[in-house]
Amino acid sequence: MKKATDNKKNLKHIPVLNKEAINFLRPMEGGLYIDATLGLGGHTESILEASGYKSTVISFDVDDKTMAMASKRLESFKDNISFVNKNFTTIDHVLSEMGISKVDGILADIGTSSYQLESSGRGFSFLREEPLDMRMDPGLQFTAFDLVNDMNFDELSDLLYRLGEESFSRQITKSIIKYRTTNPIKTSTELSAIVSNSIPRKFHPKRIHPATKTFQALRIAVNNELENLKEFIEKGIKLLNPGARIIIISFHSLEDRIVKRSFNYFKSSCVCPAGLPECRCNKESILKVITKSPVTPSKNEVESNPRSRSSKMRVGEKK
Repeated sequence: MKKATDNKKNLKHIPVLNKEAINFLRPMEGGLYIDATLGLGGHTESILEASGYKSTVISFDVDDKTMAMASKRLESFKDNISFVNKNFTTIDHVLSEMGISKVDGILADIGTSSYQLESSGRGFSFLREEPLDMRMDPGLQFTAFDLVNDMNFDELSDLLYRLGEESFSRQITKSIIKYRTTNPIKTSTELSAIVSNSIPRKFHPKRIHPATKTFQALRIAVNNELENLKEFIEKGIKLLNPGARIIIISFHSLEDRIVKRSFNYFKSSCVCPAGLPECRCNKESILKVITKSPVTPSKNEVESNPRSRSSKMRVGEKK
């Protein structure tokens, strides 16, 4: 069967750590898999390809436009794919409604898709003049515009520090509040310029844009990403068949920390406070951690796809 071709917009679509993820997932003929973050469909297609196009994939994505593009691109495989236009935190409810209790593997790539960065028009990129939106799910109530223009100093500076790990959070917040007293901050390029001018040039990062951490923090907050990731991992692990694997690809330390801690929690057979003479929690270990340290992209992958440079992959296997 021929591989799917990209749509006429010819968006670049390079799944991160694709070979490594598929090797760990081990798709098999007749298997049932979850692609929790469909994007433009690269990982879904690779799962099908690895199983000889004889497996089934349930693919989730909250972005209706992205899903429409992916479903068109993967039209040749429509009999093998169920497209679910919902957040991956609904995985348990969706599978229950489909009459499915267990799956043979789960893959989630938590990164922002090429389409969202380059063509969505929602202000994910600090390099384009777009409205400050940053909602992956257009149905969400609050946008980045709301956060930037409505939060007080303590709320906004704390958000940038916690979710963006931005050491210049207070300076940036001061500049934002000063600017918005006369004009609301409406676009991604407006915000990008304010952030860049707030950080002394000698402290500008060498490898990333000065506004990267601020945009990261706002995107995470708007989409409730960290809480959703933790909830999804817990639900996903419980849905795995024995021997099935869950694979999470993350792109910054906050996400990777959640994945690591969640995997270790389900690996542990006791979570009692230190000092107790005996275990009283009666917790069962249900996960084996396959990757003692995260898998990172090769030098060749980073060179061919610079966005992969910060990616980390962790793998767990259901006992």
